[in-house]
Amino acid sequence: MNKYLPISILFMSAFAFKPSQKAVWVSTTNELHWVKNPEIQVNSGQSAESVIVIPLDSARQVVDGFGGCFNELGWDALQTLTDESRKEVLKNLFDSISGCRFTIFRMPVGANDYAVDWYSHNETAEDFEMKNFSLARDKQRLIPYIKSAQSYNPNLKVWASPWCPPSWMKTNHHYACASNSQVNDLPASGVGEEMKTQFRMEPKVLAAYALYFEKFVQEYRKEGISISQVHVQNEMNSCQPFPSCIWRPEDISTFIGKYLGPKFEADGIQTQIWLGTIERPQIERVDTILQNKSAGKYIKGVGFQWAGKGAIPEVHRKYPNLKLMQTETECGDGSNDWKAAEHTFELMKHYFKSGANAYMYWNMVLDETGKSQWGWKQNSMISIEKSSGKVSYNSEFYLMKHLSYFVEPGSKYIPVSSDTNCLAFIKGNNVSIFYYNTSETEKQTTFRIGEKSISVKLKPKSFNTFKFDI
Repeated sequence: MNKYLPISILFMSAFAFKPSQKAVWVSTTNELHWVKNPEIQVNSGQSAESVIVIPLDSARQVVDGFGGCFNELGWDALQTLTDESRKEVLKNLFDSISGCRFTIFRMPVGANDYAVDWYSHNETAEDFEMKNFSLARDKQRLIPYIKSAQSYNPNLKVWASPWCPPSWMKTNHHYACASNSQVNDLPASGVGEEMKTQFRMEPKVLAAYALYFEKFVQEYRKEGISISQVHVQNEMNSCQPFPSCIWRPEDISTFIGKYLGPKFEADGIQTQIWLGTIERPQIERVDTILQNKSAGKYIKGVGFQWAGKGAIPEVHRKYPNLKLMQTETECGDGSNDWKAAEHTFELMKHYFKSGANAYMYWNMVLDETGKSQWGWKQNSMISIEKSSGKVSYNSEFYLMKHLSYFVEPGSKYIPVSSDTNCLAFIKGNNVSIFYYNTSETEKQTTFRIGEKSISVKLKPKSFNTFKFDI
């Protein structure tokens, strides 16, 4: 036998043994969750089929990650489980290998509407030097919650926002803005009004509030938790029966530009200052703050939620260098059903198309009632039945995981104009494609990116994620 084979035979042999390229495929329907389907063939060359084209040359903003919010009632719900069951839930949420692989998380500064009850970190009236600032309350719930997540992902990022300053810093000296006899004791004389600031705009109070933020960041650092960003006020325009505080844009500008920004700068606080969370569509309110010379130079990003989605496209157009974040996915009314997940997907498409760098869920965990102490029943990724210990992973859990598990921080969003039910991302040579088959029947679908394509028959009403190299 001749050991010197013809070059043509060697070439054919090498081609024959070259491993074929495959794409990972995971799908979810209302009945079957997180199904790891057999890998599918990645084809080379152009396809004659009708395809969804994902244009590589259109890659846009970098995606910093996905996450949810640490809330007190979520931690309390987890405590009703056995140790084994609680560890399983925590792993499914936070594990960086098999869990949702979340990387960015929100937390409140003091009480929000999913706190056990009202508190701030300093309710000692006129304590301008913050001598009585304390994290004692957070050590009961929020800090253990965050540390549990850190045990699965030590590199997670946490950002924080207040729903309300210490009550004595407000003009009505109460945590609420709207009066509701069923859930608070705010008298009618203390009711607020949109575009009328409730914060005491006195220099000594403003300086004390800047110190309050600094103390929060410093004390959390001592607990081994770095606060990456502070968003100065949750929903600065919304008058609520739960913790809330109205600010005019001009007054937020004063606080950031003359107090908080200079305080952080002078004391070497590395935590970023963001404008958030914006829950109104009026772009002029955002402009007032971002174009303020004193405030604008300190603001590193803008966070949006609820009706704020109407403002983000124009903010992205006018301020292309600012980071943008969807800060709180709309929480529904406790339905926790497939329809809620469909609504969240519509929001995801809008926010990424509009330049968002991150997407945040709201309550990761709640008990089966979904109710806050202020009466609003809301959705959660996971529901826990307190009496039985039954754990339910709701449709939005799987929707979030379909994105957060596959789309790594540093990926770039690629807009797909040919199909509105597709989200695509690329990092290096690795592509992640999410597609929702809205049809009630199976659907043969082909995706093409560059010179590669995949073709697959999708289950009716199914979420699908594909990942492969190009």
